[in-house]
Amino acid sequence: MILNRRKFLATGAAVATSPATLSALPGDSGPIKLAVATYSLRSFKRPEAIKMIQALNIKYADVKDFHLAIKDGTPETWKAGAKEFHDAGIKLVACGNVDMKKPEELRRAFEYAKAAGFPTIVCAPTQAQLPEIEKLVKEFNIKIAIHNHGPEDKFMPTPQSVLEAVKGMDPRMGLCIDIGHTARTGADNVEWIAKAGDRLHEMHFKDLKDPNNADPMVARASQVDVGDGVLPIPAIFQQLAKQKYKGYCSLEYEINAKDPMAGMQKSFAYMRKVISELKLG
Repeated sequence: MILNRRKFLATGAAVATSPATLSALPGDSGPIKLAVATYSLRSFKRPEAIKMIQALNIKYADVKDFHLAIKDGTPETWKAGAKEFHDAGIKLVACGNVDMKKPEELRRAFEYAKAAGFPTIVCAPTQAQLPEIEKLVKEFNIKIAIHNHGPEDKFMPTPQSVLEAVKGMDPRMGLCIDIGHTARTGADNVEWIAKAGDRLHEMHFKDLKDPNNADPMVARASQVDVGDGVLPIPAIFQQLAKQKYKGYCSLEYEINAKDPMAGMQKSFAYMRKVISELKLG
């Protein structure tokens, strides 16, 4: 059943998909675990976003601060917000993207992650912040996954630039590969997933029709439902399975912000089909 936002709200489909009725599906466990990057649901407040994640039959979430605010929050509000996800049967696997470019932002980001129970912070710092971030990683025992943001990113546009920046640092200092932004730089996603190895802590999934357009903004605007573009999704999943990837594959659906459900459902259906057909072993 494909749901748009209007049908979702009208039918209360999320209630029908309660934690007790979630069934095991490809992408629930093993080396490939599917999650929702809640940036996809940025037009919706936390209670509705939670119901939408349930309706998608997804058990994991990478939470953007639209749904659990850092700036105006306290440890008490962070714990209470996290509990709403937990009570709905949703495991919090990461938070972000958190900017972390200003020194005064760093400790608060780790305090936020600790209070809410996030094991990983997806972030976009500069190289200058990394020594202090490494100290906090060791203090809090929380991983960071630096998110590459493509050609327009002045600091770490590619997986290679992230890996070079954290070379020799604590192994919890790692990478979130965004496969769309990576493709727009001309880098090969499968190659850099393999090279990242154990420093690959999170993945953001999307699909593009025209990643190689000379205009990076045109390439970025070519996002489509996963499976309708040209990114090598089966090869990416195969490589993740081959190296026994321990993180999560979070759908970051940046299009149709006001009515994302049909496209997200279609994207997850394709991703699950690919996972079910993987040749493991």
